[in-house]
This record gives sequence, structure tokens and C-alpha cells, in this order.
Amino acid sequence: MAAGAQGARDLTQGPIASTLLAFAIPTLASNILQSLNGSINAIWVGRFLGPQALAATANANIIMFLMFSVVFGFGMASTVMIAQAVGARDMDAARRAFGSAVGFCFLLAMGVAVAGWFGGPALLHLLATPPEAFDMALTYLRVIFVAMPASLLSVMMMMGLRGTGDARTPLIFMILSVAIDLVLNPVLILGLGPIPAMGIGGSAAATAAAGFVSLIALVIYTYAKDLPLRLRGAELGYLKPAMDEMRVLSTKGLPMGLQMIVMSTSGLVMIGLVNREGFLVTAAYGAAQQIWTYLQMPAMAMGAAVSAMAAQNIGAGRWDRISRITGYGISYLLAITGAMVVVILIFHEALLALFLSHNQAVIDAAWNMQLLASWSFMLFGCTMILFGVMRANGVVVAPLLILVFTLFAVRLGFYYLAYPRIGADALWLSFPVGSAVSLTLAALVYWQGGWRKAKLMVPMHEEECREAVHSETEPVGRIAPTG
Repeated sequence: MAAGAQGARDLTQGPIASTLLAFAIPTLASNILQSLNGSINAIWVGRFLGPQALAATANANIIMFLMFSVVFGFGMASTVMIAQAVGARDMDAARRAFGSAVGFCFLLAMGVAVAGWFGGPALLHLLATPPEAFDMALTYLRVIFVAMPASLLSVMMMMGLRGTGDARTPLIFMILSVAIDLVLNPVLILGLGPIPAMGIGGSAAATAAAGFVSLIALVIYTYAKDLPLRLRGAELGYLKPAMDEMRVLSTKGLPMGLQMIVMSTSGLVMIGLVNREGFLVTAAYGAAQQIWTYLQMPAMAMGAAVSAMAAQNIGAGRWDRISRITGYGISYLLAITGAMVVVILIFHEALLALFLSHNQAVIDAAWNMQLLASWSFMLFGCTMILFGVMRANGVVVAPLLILVFTLFAVRLGFYYLAYPRIGADALWLSFPVGSAVSLTLAALVYWQGGWRKAKLMVPMHEEECREAVHSETEPVGRIAPTG
């Protein structure tokens, strides 16, 4: 019998509703903190250093997002592997998966840091960075690349901990990281007290310091509290990426990372179409996007929570709980996102004025966008829940194909067909049209049930495989959706 998952939170027993909510809330809080941190840092840079500096950070952040998308994919794959192993009470398999993920992430991050330092100028030229922002963007980017190993390792460790059912520890160290970043940003930018002014480099240095301090603190805390994923003695050898684990991480992680890149690329295409409508519409869309960023957070947080919880139950052979996990996830998503949409629509004028001052023409344009598109994020969230459950059993290609089809073929197709008749409204209505098609396709794949037949993602030894065969053999009625 595999070793017990001592110290891990068991998501396979007890009430589903309260357990899922308690697990999802810290993840949602972490996402909100991260976005608020980015918004406040942008305010510091914009106010203290001007629009050129803000443009510099925006160009550098595009590159950073692509890197984090790749790591996100590997992180989600490791989360599922760890959760399945914890559900199967095989803590050694969980640590093997975690060790390979962290070891690979470290090697990747070091390679990227070196390549980014020397290749930074070429990357910025490739992005056609404006000349007036180029030098500042290069300074910012190089410091961020130096901090890359710490930042990516923190992300990987936090995602691994969520796989064990621990969403509280990642939140604690996200709070620490954000607090350090927010305090150090104005200090290092302006040079308060004995500290010299560092300008744009100070903003990057603040982010770097926050990443290193929070990573070191997280490692110390992991061993001090003897958290389930700590590696000791011979287990430290797991940090050398193993072929079996890396095969799973690559085949499952890359499609997950590509999902993020596909969504980002779709956003860039949308911005290009919006820019054609003139400055007023572009400004309104920028404000609407700021609000929509927060509307997406419940979908991402609940999707991640559902995925980890479902993966533990799949690892434990508890298929009888999967449909209820899905149902509660969708119910919570609709309640939280629906409430946010109502608040946004009721208080739209005050919220939009935060970004647009009192420019009524732009506020009216943004209100029209909100009215037509905001509710579509409930559909988007339901799709993410279904994707999260399928991802819990290692099914990642179908969600990727659905996203590519709906974000490009459906949304752009609707835009080009409808634009001659309704003008710019075709852009905003493409959101609910695309989300409705995406949800329909995701639901069809989910209800069809073929994704349930995928094998466990955790590489196991021969004896463990025999046990898994017995645990996965379920009557059809037991795995059929019940709601």
C-alpha cells in the first residue's frame, strides 16, 4: 500500500459544497491580489516616471506573460499529477511529480534568464517597442529576467501545494510578495531616505526582491511545517527531472500553456479591431477591460479549485463525486460572477469614472460594451469549470481545440458577418456568441463522457498500477453525470 498523504488536505471525503468553497476562496483572493498589485504598480510607474515608462513596462510584460503561460501549463499539469497521487494516498508519487516539475522549472528559468538578459534588445525590437521607451524597457526587462527563477519557482511551488489541497499557504505568501512589492516600488523608484533613486529599474527591482524573499520564506515555511511536498534525504534526487514525469508534464502541460497563449493572442486581435474604431472607442474598451479582468477571476479560481478537487477524487477512484463537484463549481461560479455583473451594471458610472474621469462620451461607449458583453463571463466561467474537470483526468487537447475554434473562427466570423449591419456592436456581441458556442461544445464533450476513460496522469510502479486498475473499474451508472 502506498504511503499515506500525511499533512495533505483530503478533498475526497466530507461535504463537497463547503470543502470546494473553502478551497476556492483563497485561490480567488490570490488572483485578486496579483491583479491589484499589477494595477497599483502601473499607477506608481505612470505617475512617477511618465507614459514612456508605462509603455516600457507594458512591452516587457508581454514577454513575461508568454513565459508565465508556459510555466502555468507545466504547473497545472503538476497540480493534477500531485492531486491524483494524493487522492491515491501515494505521497511518494506526489513528491516525484513535484520534484520533476520544480527541477525542470528551475532549469528552464535559468536558461530563460540568461537568454533574456542577452537577447532582451532583440526581443524588444521584435515587438517594435517605441524608441522613446526602448532603453527603459530594456532596463526593466533585464532586471525582471534576473528575478525569473525565483518568480517561476514560486508559481510552481504554490500550484503544487494546491494539488495537495492546501490553498491557504499560497495565499499567505502571495500576500507577503504583494506587500513587499507595493512598499518597495515607490521607495526604489524615487529613492527615499538613504536609498538612491533607481527609476524604472527600481520598479523591476522591487518585483525581483518580492519574488526572492517570498520564495525563500516559502521554502523555509515548507520545511518548518513539514508540508507534504517537502523533499528530504534521497527524495532530493527527485529534483532531477525524471523521464516518466517529464513525459506527462510535457504532453499535458504544453496544451494547457497554449490555452493561455491562445486567449492572449485573441485579446491582441480584438485590440487591433477595436483600434480601428477610433480613440473614443479604444479608451472605452481599455476601461471595460480593466473591469472584465476581475470578472474573469472567479472562473480561473473556481476552475483551478474544481480541477484539483476532481483530480484527488479521480486518484482515489471516487467517480461518484465528480458530477457533484462539477455541479457545485458551476453553481458557485454563476452566483459569484452573476453578483459581480449586477454590481458592475448598477454602479457602472462610478466604476468607469475611476478610469475615464468624467468624460461622458467615453463612459457611455464603455457602458454599451458592458451591457452587451459583461454577462458572457458567466458562460465563460461555466466553460472553465468543465475544462477544469476534464483537465483533472489529463484531457487537455479537446479544451485547447475548442478555445482555438471559438475565439478565432466563431468570434471573428461573427464579427465580419455582423459588422456591416450593426457596426462596432459586433465586437461586443462576439463575446457572448463565442462564449455560448464554447460552453455548448465543452458541455457536449463533458456529457459524452469519453474524457473519463483517460488513464491516471501519475506514473506508477507495477504494483501501484495493479491497484489503480481495480480502483478505476467503475459501473457505468456510477460515473454517469447526475446533475
